[in-house]
Amino acid sequence: IASAGQALARFGGIVATHCLDGRCSAELLGAVEQTRTVSGQLGIVARVKAVTAESKSSSELLVRNAQNLMQAVSRVLAAAEAACVKGLRPPPPGSEEAEVAAFCTEWRKILSWHRAKECLNSDRDELGLRRTRARPEPTLMAMVQECSARTRTSP
Repeated sequence: IASAGQALARFGGIVATHCLDGRCSAELLGAVEQTRTVSGQLGIVARVKAVTAESKSSSELLVRNAQNLMQAVSRVLAAAEAACVKGLRPPPPGSEEAEVAAFCTEWRKILSWHRAKECLNSDRDELGLRRTRARPEPTLMAMVQECSARTRTSP
């Protein structure tokens, strides 16, 4: 879990360096730093727990750190979504940054397609406001989960 947090922090750092909006970039860098810190703490706690006797307090500490990491990761992904919507500078071709940019561009296309379909929805309420369907907007979190599930099941 800790190494996955570090990988997501690297992803967020790449998005932040290529983000066109300074505020989004700063917020994302803050979330990335928090994720790196919590991920490092979780790694330390896990290594200590592995070599010490089983105790309820150490297990609770490990679970609490894992929960903190999940919150930090969610913050990184939310900030990365905002940065992707604002736009990214083109990265050098063939680099890891290019892969990240392609991933973000794909998500942004899916989001735009979803929003366009929602705008075409003619269902209106009594005030004339457009009703949204039950389908939520696509998120980076869902795409990351989908990609990680695919890599776990492939040989």
